[in-house]
Amino acid sequence: MKNTFKAVSAALLIAFSNHIVAQQITPGTPDAGHNIGKDLRYNTITTAVPFLTIAADSRGGGMGDLGAGTTTDVWSQQWNASKYVLAKSDMGVGLAVTPWLANITNDIWLFYASGYKKLKSNTDAVGAGLRYFSIGDIPAYDETGEPMGYNISPTEFAVDFSYSRKLADKFVMGLTGRFIYSNLNASAAKDEFKAGTAVAADISGTYFEDKIHLGAMPAAFRAGFNISNIGSKIAYTQDIKDFIPTNLKLGAGLNLEVDKHNDLGFYLDLNKLLVPTPPLRNSEGAIVAGKDPNVSPITGIFQSFVDAPGGFREEMEEIMISGGVEYWYNKQFALRGGYFHEAKTKGNRKYFTVGLGLKMNVFGIDVAYLIPIQGTNSPLANTFRFSLSFDLGTRS
Repeated sequence: MKNTFKAVSAALLIAFSNHIVAQQITPGTPDAGHNIGKDLRYNTITTAVPFLTIAADSRGGGMGDLGAGTTTDVWSQQWNASKYVLAKSDMGVGLAVTPWLANITNDIWLFYASGYKKLKSNTDAVGAGLRYFSIGDIPAYDETGEPMGYNISPTEFAVDFSYSRKLADKFVMGLTGRFIYSNLNASAAKDEFKAGTAVAADISGTYFEDKIHLGAMPAAFRAGFNISNIGSKIAYTQDIKDFIPTNLKLGAGLNLEVDKHNDLGFYLDLNKLLVPTPPLRNSEGAIVAGKDPNVSPITGIFQSFVDAPGGFREEMEEIMISGGVEYWYNKQFALRGGYFHEAKTKGNRKYFTVGLGLKMNVFGIDVAYLIPIQGTNSPLANTFRFSLSFDLGTRS
């Protein structure tokens, strides 16, 4: 049954890999490509439940997969829940759908629902989100690699609730609690593998300036952070526990009211996984560069800033960059564009995104499309996202 689990794991890794380098060598091996600090070495960081890191909505997905410093929308639960206090409407809900890896399969789907409600004090808000990931049907194999005549259907989901509060005139914070369920095993090998569960929390905050000017144009500025998925490891067997994708997100946004009909937003996000980097080992398995990754989740968060085998240079390569622009006409029609960049040594995901939005009084619809740098051969090519949102409250 080991091959069954390996097949599922491989499917998950493929789901979040944009490019496989032809000469890539397994991370952490003694001949992993260079003399430390001088030449290129591929050392990708992997975690369990990577579905938590997919940008689920079409607004953020249309701007390079970002959202920490954007204006508040119903999707802020996944990016930076503290922003709900700053929402113009006091209530909203949304549903987003992404057919994942549509370029190579048609049965992997991500569904995301979220919503929020501002409380009567107008200084507090609550939010909720549900993320469901279906990996489709995967053939089951026995230990010799022979097909067992049936398929397994791995599924994962996460449900979370947030509370945010205004702490100062220009600063808000949020706390989110999350339960994670991952059943990669489905009906096969139940005697060896089990569904994994974990609990986690997010800490988020936003500094905002809503009444500034850039020349003659009214402007608003936001700077936000979100430390997400601070929590327990997840286990599929009795002996092995894996890190979940604890992540630091820093974002900033500048919104300009060009005139009464035209608005522009410019956004930037930086992301870094707060889990250990695989060390470099010699032929006996001893660590020769980097640090031991077998640590607790909290220790792993602090260690993640100083444990890259390649030193400071490699630590900088672990930072993912997203940049995006959003144009609104008459606050009803939106055009979006963005770019996502990940270092070649850390996964090599590089892609442009474009998106459209339509906002009516109560109803909104958004779509986004991903354009990988690697072209049509990338597993992420032809990725569409679709989102519906509903404004159910009064506006301030």
